Amino acid sequence: MRTILIQNPGRIKKAIKQLKKLKVKKKFIKNKFIIDGDEIEEYSAEQIIMAIDFGFDPEDAILLLNPEYVLEFINVKSHTRRNNLQDVRARVIGVNGKAKRTIENLAGAAMSIQGNKVGVIVRSDHLSTTLNAIRSLIQGAKHSNVFTYLEKQNANLRRFDEEDFGLKEDYNSS
Repeated sequence: MRTILIQNPGRIKKAIKQLKKLKVKKKFIKNKFIIDGDEIEEYSAEQIIMAIDFGFDPEDAILLLNPEYVLEFINVKSHTRRNNLQDVRARVIGVNGKAKRTIENLAGAAMSIQGNKVGVIVRSDHLSTTLNAIRSLIQGAKHSNVFTYLEKQNANLRRFDEEDFGLKEDYNSS
């Protein structure tokens, strides 16, 4: 049984329909959400609830049911010495959200920014690349350099996925 403290209970109550796919018992008590069930299902439900509570859309949070996706948070304060954190957050978001959308598209991620934290839902093989890109923006790197880095890393990942190591055999030819 797991108990999760919730900041925004109304948001969770609206998204509770999304959690019907999980085979866990769910119960609300004030600002607490109690989950009881199988360990793996509990963990998945906890991750989804944390993501929705942080500000992710329920559709994005449901990606966490797939074991290839992970939820990660970056604390902006721990990666910059600047006192004006509003400017740092603005760098991550960009003009009209363009930088955020570009990172989401290049990394195949979903991002949410609340206060001094940036939350990311991304495939585990893209996690380090995405986190490095966000940290670079927080530390003051140029947007174009960060986007180029993401494009190169994604090209390398795609090439690795498509590479044939000679382990496949054509059984029909023998």
